[in-house]
Amino acid sequence: MMQKNNCYCQSNKPFQSCCKPFLSGASKPGTPEQLMRSRFSAFCTKNIDYLIATHHPSKRQTNERGTLLQTIKDTQWLGLKIITAQKPNTDQGHVEFAAFYKAGDIGQLHEKSRFILEKHQWYYLDGEILEPVKIRRNEPCWCGSLKKFKKCHGK
Repeated sequence: MMQKNNCYCQSNKPFQSCCKPFLSGASKPGTPEQLMRSRFSAFCTKNIDYLIATHHPSKRQTNERGTLLQTIKDTQWLGLKIITAQKPNTDQGHVEFAAFYKAGDIGQLHEKSRFILEKHQWYYLDGEILEPVKIRRNEPCWCGSLKKFKKCHGK
């Protein structure tokens, strides 16, 4: 849930100066974390072209556009929590995140993603799906409401 024009990726920066330049093609993410955040924003804004363009060509599937269209149709992305973002070592990097969504019930995608830098562009390579993260009662809620989890979605 975006608050006061903040970016979908919950960086607490305005969308205009956070992920929008990446999604519009005005600039390219400089780190795996920026790419992860911008891909989350792309899901929220239904930017399928960006999702395909930032998925490593060797990992793209035959019907990737159709799969993404169905995912976007069936899923409302609610919040993103970056757990760890490893500083990239030359041309590879990892980001562990939890993305919260609604597809009927509220769910969570917890993944450790791999990214690769080729020809001055970061690409999402693949990810390892992990067990859902436990949000502690006094942590900020994943939805970006600025409330503690226990007073928001943890009720």
